[in-house]
Amino acid sequence: MSTIAIENMEFHAFHGCFKEEQIIGNTFIVDVYMDTDTKEAELSDNLEHTVNYADVHALIKKEMSTNSKLLEHVGKRIMTVIEAAYPQIDAIELKIAKMNPPIGGKVESVSLTLNNME
Repeated sequence: MSTIAIENMEFHAFHGCFKEEQIIGNTFIVDVYMDTDTKEAELSDNLEHTVNYADVHALIKKEMSTNSKLLEHVGKRIMTVIEAAYPQIDAIELKIAKMNPPIGGKVESVSLTLNNME
């Protein structure tokens, strides 16, 4: 078993409960960790036998461009599309951080971490 990680993906998106967030937007940082068997790719050196990082990034980018009020909602959408595209992934951990959130104080970020492990 291997863990494929794509870390510190940065997106400007319009997620949030406040109207201003939906107009101005904010910076979001996304990390994804995917547990999968990479033995075939290790031997074949063939991209078709593993998870394509560029494809996963494109899936996440598309979901980040669809506005949500809650990080929980956008996170679940991202997990769902990755699972559908790559059923060979055994477990996914996804972290979404909203930078400089408008919560009435100086805060670097708030974040949500989801996983599909039971």
